[in-house]
Amino acid sequence: MGKFSIGDKVEVLDEAISGVVQNIEGDKVTMITDDGFPMHFEAGDLVRVADDISVTNYEVAQIKKEKEGPKKRKASTVKPKERSAPKMEVDLHIHQLVKSSKGMSNFDMLNIQLDTAKRQLDFAIGKRIQKVVFIHGVGEGILKEELRYLFNRYDNIKFYDADYQKYGLGATEVYIYQN
Repeated sequence: MGKFSIGDKVEVLDEAISGVVQNIEGDKVTMITDDGFPMHFEAGDLVRVADDISVTNYEVAQIKKEKEGPKKRKASTVKPKERSAPKMEVDLHIHQLVKSSKGMSNFDMLNIQLDTAKRQLDFAIGKRIQKVVFIHGVGEGILKEELRYLFNRYDNIKFYDADYQKYGLGATEVYIYQN
């Protein structure tokens, strides 16, 4: 698991800390946190995260626990609030998906957003993740409508407006039925 490169985006397994790898010496990894502080960790305590998918530290720990097998790790208790919290968030704002949207038509941007949504939804279904929140923003509502059209093509999901207090009107939550 300790295969990191300088510049990789990483998260700490048992804490809500993320950042970018700055230095690697053997098993010791120096990371610059999102707040700009350098911190040192064992490579085994970190996990690389993709830029376009955010998974909570709790889930990363669960996944690693399954992979590692019988090894004593302190179980993190899930607060009741977190239990109902979405398991995966996908931000479809175009600046999160491409380096620059300069020179792209609205149609091109919409297609990139919808391709991303479909890919992430298929990923969630494949990984048996039960809830996914798609953050689409408010705007003119075109992306939201297109997402609803996409979601309607799946028969194993239901979708609804995501938690208003957390996302406002700019997000749709998808619930995937596990069979």
